[in-house]
Amino acid sequence: MNAKEQLRALVEKMNREPAHIAEEKDRVFQFDLKESGSIQVQFKEGKAYMIEEATEEPNVTLKMNDESFIKMLNDDLNTTMAFMSGKLKVDGSMGLAMKLQQLVKEYKEVS
Repeated sequence: MNAKEQLRALVEKMNREPAHIAEEKDRVFQFDLKESGSIQVQFKEGKAYMIEEATEEPNVTLKMNDESFIKMLNDDLNTTMAFMSGKLKVDGSMGLAMKLQQLVKEYKEVS
């Protein structure tokens, strides 16, 4: 699966099993991917939405290539190490970037 397909699958999983995202109200994560362009995940009222273009002001923007993004979605990329090595650039709240890594881990465990 490519980056967009993997993200879409994660968002669908989040909406099927919303316990981990219930507190994620009105947050916008933006991903500026080298190959796939800008994608947003918007959390509104306990639901997640994948938007394939920037429509809202993001709380945090993560910039990386598609390969690193796919690794992050599979919990095979530590966001802290990626940031320190320059594979990931973060605009906005580093705390939210870390929260995203935690959400990915939680949903990897959900079947």
